[in-house]
Amino acid sequence: MTKGMIFDIKRFAVHDGPGVRTTVFFKGCPLHCLWCHNPEGISPGPDLLVRPSRCAHCYSCIPVCPQRAISKGSKNGPVVIDRAKCDACGACADACMYEALVMAGREVGVADVVAEIGRDRVFYERSGGGATLSGGEPLAQPVFCRELLAELHARGVHTALDTSGLAAWETLRAAAEIADLVLYDVKLLDDRRHREVTGVSNALPLANLKRLSGLNKEIAVRIPLMAGINDGAPDIRDAIGYLKTLPSVKTVGLLRYHKGGQEKYRNLGREAEFRIFEPPSDARLEEIRQAFQDAGFRVRIGG
Repeated sequence: MTKGMIFDIKRFAVHDGPGVRTTVFFKGCPLHCLWCHNPEGISPGPDLLVRPSRCAHCYSCIPVCPQRAISKGSKNGPVVIDRAKCDACGACADACMYEALVMAGREVGVADVVAEIGRDRVFYERSGGGATLSGGEPLAQPVFCRELLAELHARGVHTALDTSGLAAWETLRAAAEIADLVLYDVKLLDDRRHREVTGVSNALPLANLKRLSGLNKEIAVRIPLMAGINDGAPDIRDAIGYLKTLPSVKTVGLLRYHKGGQEKYRNLGREAEFRIFEPPSDARLEEIRQAFQDAGFRVRIGG
């Protein structure tokens, strides 16, 4: 079977679809959202994360680096990585017993992932949960994504596909037809502003969502909310107006912004790329929830 690149498998997830779930995080994403909380999922290949607070100053990583990209920190402090030299080979992470250096990204087979997901089957059956494919963007690895969904479906595991929809229509359709549920991210309806905060146009994701709705597939739209970015009254009106035209969209998840990605960007040596936003206030979040509910949607806070 096809192999894929993932950076994490999270067990007992409760915000990635119904019930208790196992979420598989795929590597590779075509968007560069300024608020991304999983930046280690953006690149398609492995990434080295450096966690200085865990460094024991043993420096066992230095001699094993074939690129000579690691040196002692000032005053014999935590190691320093020369990112220009590092090729993310993983030799240093293998040598580090303190997990100060860890790799985000490993190649796995469909059978490997299915076996790990199967360990928690009893929790899915009791809670109505299952497995969610997230990322990154699962559709960036279309064959692996489809094969994993099909294998889980064959075993009776409820599956959810968490996607930005930024993929060729046939790629999305092929995966969505296998999944039991599609969690579809919608950031902004305004294309210019969408480009500013994600780096890409929203034309294809919105067109794909409209076509997907025509397949009579269960879809839950998820909207990450940042104060002053997409929580204003015009943005909420636009979102409600658009989603009301899609008969398959009956559930909306409101994802309140958090700063969880900041430390990850720092560990990746890319802190300058991270932008700090603010979440909507409790009062504003309740107003948004009520607006979607009044429009006839089931609303969930947190996915």
